[in-house]
Amino acid sequence: MPDRFDLPAGFRWGAATAAYQIEGAVDEDGRGPSVWDTFAARPGAVRGGHTGAVACDHYHRYPEDIALMKGLGLDGYRFSVSWPRVLPTGAGAVNPAGLAFYDRLVDALLEAGITPLPTLFHWDLPQGLEDRGGWLNRDTAYRFADYATVVADRLGDRVPAWITLNEPFVHTVYGYALGTHAPGRTLMFEALPAAHHQLLGHGLAASLLHDRGLEAMLSNNLTPVEPASSDPADLAAAAAYDALHNRLFTDPVLLGRYPDLSALGVPDDIFGAVRPGDLDLIHTPGLDGLGLNFYNPTRVAAPTEPGLPFDLVDIPDVPHTAFGWPVVPEALTQLLINLRELYGKALPPVTITENGCSVAEETVPDQPRIDFMAAHLDALARAAAEGIDIRGYYTWSLLDNFEWAEGLFSQRFGLVHVDFATQVRTPKASYAWYRDLIAAHRKRFAGQGVG
Repeated sequence: MPDRFDLPAGFRWGAATAAYQIEGAVDEDGRGPSVWDTFAARPGAVRGGHTGAVACDHYHRYPEDIALMKGLGLDGYRFSVSWPRVLPTGAGAVNPAGLAFYDRLVDALLEAGITPLPTLFHWDLPQGLEDRGGWLNRDTAYRFADYATVVADRLGDRVPAWITLNEPFVHTVYGYALGTHAPGRTLMFEALPAAHHQLLGHGLAASLLHDRGLEAMLSNNLTPVEPASSDPADLAAAAAYDALHNRLFTDPVLLGRYPDLSALGVPDDIFGAVRPGDLDLIHTPGLDGLGLNFYNPTRVAAPTEPGLPFDLVDIPDVPHTAFGWPVVPEALTQLLINLRELYGKALPPVTITENGCSVAEETVPDQPRIDFMAAHLDALARAAAEGIDIRGYYTWSLLDNFEWAEGLFSQRFGLVHVDFATQVRTPKASYAWYRDLIAAHRKRFAGQGVG
């Protein structure tokens, strides 16, 4: 196929997964329980009563999955390390068998010519730490740094770049504010200390990674926010939501300060969580790259009822995914331009660390996913043409997986179909499309020593 997207030489093509969503083996080889094990066991918490106990059985089938990656021609694979697999209670004694699994995984990836890109935290906090307050407890940031030290010291000789946190916005809001994800707390804005402590953990971990000559990134779900109208009330609501969703987790890392959260009723010290020196710890290490997880833009209106200072409203007259998310590819170009305008020279190189499309009850034909990826890669190329430094694209996801509160079957994001009863993997049409796209891009730059 022709290389339709004018992306630069050296652009990295990848796919992404997360530990609890694919590994399974939750009771094997010394792994401790995570908040997602506890939450999924709660009646009604997850669609169909599903859990990640088996998921894709990647813990046992990773050689087969790496063969699928190699068949795609991937440059990189983004996965997450399971904190409770390495430190079963979140702190204290290390589980040698847990570390050995990631040794095997990294070595097998490198043998296949695929660069590992590990994420240290993708929402599976050890239950032992949640029992002591989870991310609402400041001490968890320091336990995260201890965990990061253990993993980086074991794998850092082979893994040059690391992501500290995945989507602290989603984990804070869904897990601590609204209760629809683990650990299932419903604290509304009083959940925001969990956001600060995650960012503090990021800063501590980024510093120790840099001390070891390793690169540190942070990945967050970002969204361009548009007001529902030019009415001043809608404009104010959109600004409040943008501060919460985007700037709360990006300003401290890139600028060393929090945005104004007064419209949300949040004090400058975020309910006492921010202490002197914290923002230096968060900002000073710097980012070697910003991971951007993008799925959709967000339209915001002034609230119609007391409570939140904004209402999220649908974007009409556009396609929607099975999740009900609006498909607006040009919003990705706009988001990247917005980031450059807001952060200027403070904006590091950007990697798209997640982008993908869910289709309900899907089998192998998946033209909607191909259309989604093609349109978003075109939007990415438009941003690159505007001079924005974009280093790579990791599609979500390699495999159909345990889709958090949606369970195993209702939302499938994979390039590869997984029969969860038999664990048979079947590449979809999008797998072949992505494989051919990667090959075409590589061929385009053949002979230049890059691609």
